[in-house]
Parts: sequence; C-alpha cells; structure tokens
Amino acid sequence: MPKCFSFTATQNRCLKSTFSSRGLRSTFTDLKDGTIMHCWVPKSKKPTRPDLVLIHGFGANSMWQWSETVRILSRHFNVYVPDLLFFGDSYTTRPERTVSFQAQCVKRVMEANSVTKMSVVGLSYGGFVAYDFAAQFGDCVEKVVICCAGVCLEEKDLKEGLFAVSSVEDAANILLPQTAEQMRELMGYTFVKAPAKVLPSCLLTDFIDEMFTQYVEEKKELLLAIAKDRKLSDLPKITQPTLIVWGDQDKIFPLELGHRLKRFISPTGLIEILIYTCQNIYIP
Repeated sequence: MPKCFSFTATQNRCLKSTFSSRGLRSTFTDLKDGTIMHCWVPKSKKPTRPDLVLIHGFGANSMWQWSETVRILSRHFNVYVPDLLFFGDSYTTRPERTVSFQAQCVKRVMEANSVTKMSVVGLSYGGFVAYDFAAQFGDCVEKVVICCAGVCLEEKDLKEGLFAVSSVEDAANILLPQTAEQMRELMGYTFVKAPAKVLPSCLLTDFIDEMFTQYVEEKKELLLAIAKDRKLSDLPKITQPTLIVWGDQDKIFPLELGHRLKRFISPTGLIEILIYTCQNIYIP
C-alpha cells in the first residue's frame, strides 16, 4: 500500500526550491557511454566569481549534504553540485566503481558546462573523489578542500584496528542501513550527539525508503573499490593549495588519517589542517 505522506520526499521538494532560490538549476548530462550525471549548476554564471565544485559523501543525495553550504557560498562563487554515480539522479550502466571513474565523470560534467578552472571541495567519500580529481586534472583544479575523508587509509588499516569495523563489508552494512535500528546505528557513528533515540522509527524508515533502497549493490561495490589493495605508496601527491578539515570526534574516519594526509602531501607543513571540536575550530 503506497504511503500517503513522506517527510523525506517533502523535504526533497523543499531543498529543490531552496537550491533554485539560490540561483541554481537542475541539469542532466548524458556522457554517451551509458552514464547520466545530474548536477546543480548556476542559472546565470557570473564571470567575476570563481567556480567551485561541491562533491558529496555517502548517504543522502547532494542537496541534503550541501544545502547550508550552498546558501552561504552561492553569494561568492559559481557553485556546481553534482550527484555522484548511484546517488540522487546519477547512474551508469558501465562496470567501473572506482573514485577515479567518479572523478572523470564529474570532470566531463564540468566540461559540458564550459568550466575549465575550478576549486573542489570533497566531503567524506566525496573527498576521495575530490583528491583524485585534483590528481588527475591538476591543470584544471586551483584549490582543494578535503573534509573528513580517509584518503590516506590503507587496506591493512582495517585489520589493524584503526577503524570501528574490521572489514569493508561491515562498513557497508553500517553505511547502507535497511532498517530503523540500522539507521540509528549509522547516526551513532555520524553524530557526536545522535538524535536517533528521540526519532520515531517511522521517520527513519521513511528516510531509508527514499535514500537507501536504490542501487544498494552498486554502492557496496563503490565501498569495496575504495579499500581494495589500497596502499599509501600508490597514492599520487597533489600540489594545489589544500585545506584539510576534520572533526576531532569523527567515528568514521579517525583524525589520525587527517594528520597522515597532511604529512603525506606536505611534510613541510605548507598545508593547513583545521580540527573541528564541539567548542571551536583551531589550527594545530
């Protein structure tokens, strides 16, 4: 029996209205290889403003993750907000699941919108994509912001106990909840003070139905592709000015990975790392 009302679907409509009111429009780009990319782009690009790409993480679509950021940054940048493959309205029939392929698809969307120079911001999984984007297309990317993304993780870190889980399969079970209780577990990892206990199961189930029931297997494959045979020695270094932003209580990607990334990119300390605490933000 179909639901009479969905809070999540209603919020989706509100977010679309919000993005539109901030000067963005919804677009679809056919990459002609079985790939369709959805992206929010400026209705009217202002040549005096720099171009900025916001790349979301695992979870809900790009609107849910970047709405407040767009509200602020759309006053100062030409903002582009893509849905990565298998999130929101983006998908592919191709077999590739790597962050490199995600980055290539985002680059092709930018080309379709005549964007040749840009800065990129990547959140969590999106940070992997943003880092790879900067590594692959160095001539196009001017600045990089990596937010809570374990770019420097190695496959062995899982077995050695750096994470709360010991395998990618366990991580997938947490990041792709299919029940209200699993959703509460995920919120326990993603919030310092999780509101899950006071949220009724019907709201959590509604969110799951809207955000986590499509492309479940494909998303698991995306996660598996991140860690498979991953070694720090294979990671290319990026040379763009880079800001690393991390939460000191991050339960998904421990803060150690932020310091590891800084040491890897710039041993001389030319790259800043901001650590967010519940009280303030500081630069160590």
